[in-house]
Amino acid sequence: MALKLKAFLLLLSFFTLKVQAQGSWSLEECVAYAMVHNLEVKDYEYVSQSGKENYRQSVRNLLPRIDASTGYNINYGRSTDPFTNDVVTNEFFSNGYSLNSSIDLFQGFLKINAIKTSRFIYEASLQETMQQKYLLAFRVMRAFYDVRFFEELVEVGKGQEEVSQANYDLVKRQIELGLKAGADLYESESLLLSDQLNLTQSENKLEIAKLQLMQAMNLEDRENFSIEGKKNETGFQMIFQAIHTDSIYQQAESFLPLLKAQEFRVNAAKKQVDVSRAYLYPSLSLYANIGTGYFQTTRDTIGNTIEFRNQIRDNTYRVVGLSLNIPISRGWSTRSQIKQSKIELKRTENNLEIQKQEVYNDIQQLVVENKALKNEYRQSLQKVKAQELTFTIAQRRYEKGLISILELTSAKNLFSAAQNENLEVGLRLEVNNSTIDFYRGLSLFNIQ
Repeated sequence: MALKLKAFLLLLSFFTLKVQAQGSWSLEECVAYAMVHNLEVKDYEYVSQSGKENYRQSVRNLLPRIDASTGYNINYGRSTDPFTNDVVTNEFFSNGYSLNSSIDLFQGFLKINAIKTSRFIYEASLQETMQQKYLLAFRVMRAFYDVRFFEELVEVGKGQEEVSQANYDLVKRQIELGLKAGADLYESESLLLSDQLNLTQSENKLEIAKLQLMQAMNLEDRENFSIEGKKNETGFQMIFQAIHTDSIYQQAESFLPLLKAQEFRVNAAKKQVDVSRAYLYPSLSLYANIGTGYFQTTRDTIGNTIEFRNQIRDNTYRVVGLSLNIPISRGWSTRSQIKQSKIELKRTENNLEIQKQEVYNDIQQLVVENKALKNEYRQSLQKVKAQELTFTIAQRRYEKGLISILELTSAKNLFSAAQNENLEVGLRLEVNNSTIDFYRGLSLFNIQ
């Protein structure tokens, strides 16, 4: 029943992916797919799994050590009788069995600190995996917005081509009526071909952007790939808010996986110093052994070899004891290891400060860029409106024969450039806002 259920779920997930691959992908779906199929994320997850097992094993190291052994021996020539200790020359065999156990009672808290060290390392690996997922999500997001940018650029190009086609048809009719010279048709055709070339180039860039997005997702089925359009066409209504570097950094410092991972590394390094110090202390262990054996030379009073069962019972021995090991001199290696551990601790603490500084600098740069992009976006909107009005007037004047095709072309190119600039600035601002929201601790991608 369980096998059938697994097969059904596998078939259902396969069907879902196929259906999704034929439709439009949202940003959340692209990120979710990348989380499952990206090989770099899987590698970090394997590292985390290894760290988890290391942590579990460090706990299991507290358990007693138990070993069982047995041996079968055949003696030839001159040898010692293991039962009487007499020198004999005849061939005989013997075998023995033993069960040995030991447990460390005190080692300077070495194992306790080793457990804490491995736990911190494991926690760090989990945070590093989460950080890698966020980095992947941002790569997918940027690639997603690149696709959206070129899609809108294609739409702008189509609009420009339609205008040029309409002007070309207008000139053609005017020539047929004798209102225009043939040179005007060549100029209109040249402008139309130029717009068609620009549209083709934009379409090619769109395909490349789609390919880069699919590569970031590790999506193999590339047929009919498309993304969802904007759900909110009202523009950036909520982005013009005052933001401050310090407040954003304080929020980021409390949760950012990159910093959390390094903090765990610092804690692990502190415990590693304690692990190194443990070798300065005496160690005390308890051990217990039980064993028995069978010897062919063991005989009774009338010279017969005693039976195996009786020998196993009669030859049983038991040992219980304590072992104390006091370190006196190890060539100063323990002291050297302690110094190395302290140096590594300082290094990890310094790396934490470096990463905090880098995060602060990144946020500071994002805030500066955000303010600049807001101004650029306002100005680009005004520029689009102005150039659109200029082009509309120029189009009407051209239709009335008041200006040349060159003047119309200049107005149309300026309008097209303003549209492209507005698209670029708008998407850059959207990426910037999303990145700032991430540092604020807002849930962007629902990453687990």
